[in-house]
Amino acid sequence: MYFIYLAIIILIPIYAQMKVKSTYKKYSQVPASSGMNGAETARAILDQNGLFNVRVEETPGMLSDHYDPRDKTVRLSTDNYHGHSVAGVAVAAHEVGHAIQDKEAYAFLRFRHALVPVANFGSNISWILILVGMLARIPGLLLAGIVFMAAAVVFQVITLPVEFNASSRAMDQLVSVGVIRNDEERETKKVLSAAAMTYVAAALVAVLELVRLLLMYTGMMRDED
Repeated sequence: MYFIYLAIIILIPIYAQMKVKSTYKKYSQVPASSGMNGAETARAILDQNGLFNVRVEETPGMLSDHYDPRDKTVRLSTDNYHGHSVAGVAVAAHEVGHAIQDKEAYAFLRFRHALVPVANFGSNISWILILVGMLARIPGLLLAGIVFMAAAVVFQVITLPVEFNASSRAMDQLVSVGVIRNDEERETKKVLSAAAMTYVAAALVAVLELVRLLLMYTGMMRDED
């Protein structure tokens, strides 16, 4: 049973990554009808939403695109920055979606930002406490590790509405600005949906692992009685 569980938590992220890469590769070959590249798309959407102070920069790497709320900068990977594809403009619009969330103080985004230091600390220390608790058969340490891990799991789960909302905003903005036509929405949604799968997979694996550890803790407590 454990090997089946292990296979599931390994295969789910792998499948999600493969889906993202295959979908992105396919639609990076499909040009957007407007002829705009990712950088132009990002700039147009930012300006339409009054975000003139947000910069658009090129960043190295593949699919390394992100929005940095500290620097107020949308960073696009080279292919998406210069590319004129449906995939490139979709990714660019998604990252701008986060900038719009930041401007509007979107509740889930603010909550996620507040959780970052707690989640980072929890991720770093949780497994130390969990391993020591399991090896030394100390339920209190195991429970402490689970609590810290739960903070990281909450971060993964709260990421889902943030990402889905950014994609929803991206679709609206792409059509509104005229980057894509209505008949291109289907292809654009496929790119954004595939990208969202990675976050869903990460959250699912995190929740499953937390449940497994909770079951181990309850079993240890029964053994103590």
